[in-house]
Amino acid sequence: MKGKKYIVVVQCDIVQERCSGYFCEKSFHDRTGAFAGYPADTAFRILYMTCGGCCGRAVHRKLGDLVNTIGKKEGICREDIVVHLASCIVRDSFHAPPCPHLDYLRTLIADKRGLDIVEGTHFSGNRR
Repeated sequence: MKGKKYIVVVQCDIVQERCSGYFCEKSFHDRTGAFAGYPADTAFRILYMTCGGCCGRAVHRKLGDLVNTIGKKEGICREDIVVHLASCIVRDSFHAPPCPHLDYLRTLIADKRGLDIVEGTHFSGNRR
């Protein structure tokens, strides 16, 4: 992701109750799965958060706070930020089926907050 400085991974609130996010973090660290396009020789900041629970509306407030705060404190603008919807949200997995509010999340993040979205993190072979 050329030009990006800050990565936000949004995990399903329900799944996060039992999932540490280890495989998502490992995928980022190893630059595999949806993180394969990030250069290994480039440092990125990464933040993990949940959607806030169904219907995911809290992600709008959380990302708004992040954009405002990081802009004021560090001069990082929304164009420098990319949001990854974790695989537990966008894919059928052993955790759960895809989020029933996926289209709403896309609208809140891309249309309402103006942030770029990548769908997925770690791509597991463990599907239902």
